[in-house]
Amino acid sequence: MRPALLFCLAVVLSGQARAASELSAAVKNDYDHRLAAMFDWFHRHPELSYLETATAARMARELRRVPGMTVTEKVGGTGVVGVLRNDEGPTVLIRADMDGLPIKEASGLANASTAVQVGIDGVESPVMHACGHDTHITALLGTATRMASLKKDWRGTLVFVVQPAEERIAGARKMLEDGLYTRFPKPDYALAFHVDADSPTGALIADPGIVGSSSDTIDIIVHGVGAHGASPQQGKDPIVMGAEIVLALQTLVSREISPLSPGVVTVGAFHSGSKHNIISDRAVLQLTVRSDDEAVRKVLLDGIKRIAENVGRMNGMPEDRLPEVNLAVESTPVTLNDPALTARMRAVFVRTFGEETLKSQPRTGMGAEDFAYFVQPELGVAGFYFNVGGTPQAAFDAARAGGPAVAGHHSARFKIDPEPSIRLGIEAMTVAALDLLKPASAD
Repeated sequence: MRPALLFCLAVVLSGQARAASELSAAVKNDYDHRLAAMFDWFHRHPELSYLETATAARMARELRRVPGMTVTEKVGGTGVVGVLRNDEGPTVLIRADMDGLPIKEASGLANASTAVQVGIDGVESPVMHACGHDTHITALLGTATRMASLKKDWRGTLVFVVQPAEERIAGARKMLEDGLYTRFPKPDYALAFHVDADSPTGALIADPGIVGSSSDTIDIIVHGVGAHGASPQQGKDPIVMGAEIVLALQTLVSREISPLSPGVVTVGAFHSGSKHNIISDRAVLQLTVRSDDEAVRKVLLDGIKRIAENVGRMNGMPEDRLPEVNLAVESTPVTLNDPALTARMRAVFVRTFGEETLKSQPRTGMGAEDFAYFVQPELGVAGFYFNVGGTPQAAFDAARAGGPAVAGHHSARFKIDPEPSIRLGIEAMTVAALDLLKPASAD
């Protein structure tokens, strides 16, 4: 390479390193003086899906502190939308989910949640942030603060979305139904991240392709005819029919879809009966169904309905008393990272943080994410969803040496290291947004 080109390259790299260092220092200052306390408050005060009123109010108040931010509350229920405009240019949506889970925290942390709340199902339960959503909303505030301070470096519009009810995989859809893409600027790009307890702090996981399976929640109501347990011939036992349905459902994955196409049909709950010697007249099965392909998803959903109804027929139930298969609102399609956008963002992360920061994390299950609704193909919005490591490497080393296992998501013992997770989340989201909104003269 010619000396002049080498010199120019060195100047560019030096400038990038300086900018990254300045961003890191600014985020550190934000964390020490504001965000650490914000995270602590969110962690101590989790709220269940659709009921995140205090969280939403706090997020709205904090977003209004950002210069130039216009904030709208109660979008799709408790959702909050902040819009930050800066001349003409693309529009980038940055989303963070905010709901907690009905779990009693057993993390041992000093700021462990003691919150108790009655959910939308009428059941009172302890509540904790067992999936890191407190990390996400804290990082969104940090990103908004940084982007407002860097207006000289970007042109366009930022839409900050504080989303409810991700744990019920329905909040994103409700925000869209309430006009997210019509009442507010429709994005060209949508970004989100998730803290990952299964990855070490300091790591970014930004893999192309599928990052979340489809998920469908299904209730099957099995009708029967009640009778005395000593005279079963006088009734139609819904527990027997339910058991037949459970066993038959296992053939959907093993015999009706390709072994090269993943799918899950899990019966998570089976409720029926009240006493040893009474044949009930009703049973309820609760299912979760996962797939990585819409065609497979259809085979599974159609098959569940076919099996349930025909088990009823096989047991002599009349047509108006066949098992009912109800698809609940807790449903989301597959989440896919846009290939071109993912390649662009990975390159940004490597330039900013170094190649060693970018890790690959094989999927260990068929987790779902309703961010998928924001980036469905028919909407024309390119999506990018990445993970930020949340557990110190020392914890993994100790577990391998026979120490306590690292708790996963949705565990009562779930905990992440907030400072490195939040700071890297802010820095990664900020450089991603800056790249997507860079002025034409910067190309």
